[in-house]
Amino acid sequence: MAPVLKGGEKSAGATAKDAAKAAQPMVEAADRNANVVLAHGAWADGSSWSKVIAGLNAKGARALAAPLPLTSLADDIAALDRTLERLEGPIILVAHAYAGGVIAETRSEKVKSLVYVAALAPDEGETVGDVFYHAKPDPKAPKLAPDKNDLIWLPEEAFANAFAPNATVEERVVLAAVQRPIAASCISVKVGRPLWRDRPSWFLVADQDRMILRETQLFMAGRMNARVRQIPADHTPIVSAPGPVVDIILEAVRESARANRG
Repeated sequence: MAPVLKGGEKSAGATAKDAAKAAQPMVEAADRNANVVLAHGAWADGSSWSKVIAGLNAKGARALAAPLPLTSLADDIAALDRTLERLEGPIILVAHAYAGGVIAETRSEKVKSLVYVAALAPDEGETVGDVFYHAKPDPKAPKLAPDKNDLIWLPEEAFANAFAPNATVEERVVLAAVQRPIAASCISVKVGRPLWRDRPSWFLVADQDRMILRETQLFMAGRMNARVRQIPADHTPIVSAPGPVVDIILEAVRESARANRG
C-alpha cells in the first residue's frame, strides 16, 4: 500500500474561496489539456461538487460534473460514458461514494487516472453493496431499505447524523432538498474488471465517515494500491472539506501530465 499522507481542513463550513486557496501549486499550463470529470454519489446530484468545481477552476483546471440518474448501474455507466464522449483530451475521473463503482466500469481510453473521495471500489465479481457493508455499520448510520418503487431514500435526519454532519445547517438543508434516491439494483449488480487495476488511482480517506467506515476505505485503497491521503472529515468532504479534495485531484492531474510527457 502506498504511504498515507495526512491533511486537514481548517473549518467544517469551508467556502469555495477557502478551497481554492488550499490547493497549491497552480496547475501548470501543460496540464490544462486535462479534463476533470466528477461523478456524484447516491442521494446527491452534480451540485454537491460546487465547491470543488470552484476550487479547481480557480487553479486553472477544467471540471465537469457527470449527471448520473441512479436508476441502475448500467444506466449510470452509460450516462458517465456520454459525458466522457463530449470531451477531448485526457480525463481525470473522480468519484464520491457510490460513484466509485461507476467510474471503474467505463472503458474509455481517455481516462488516465482515477480519484476516489470516500468512495466505494468493488473488485471484479463484487457488488457495490458488498463493499458498502464490508464492516459493521456505524451506530449513527441510517437503516436503508427500498420503497415500493425499489428506490432507496436517505432519511432526512441522516444528513446531520451520518451523511454530512460537518457541513453547515444550511448546506444540509440543501443536500436533503435535492437528494436523488438510488435504485436498489444499482448496488446489487456484480462488476467486471475495475479500471483501477489498469490505471493509477488516488484515494482520499475520510476518517470520520459514518456511512463508509474508515477501515472499509483503507481496505479498498490498499488492494487498489492507491495513493492515499487521510483527513478528519465526514462522508461528504466535497461539501465540508473541499480543500483537500481539490489538492488530491490536482495531484492526479499533475502526475497524469508528467506521465504523458514522459
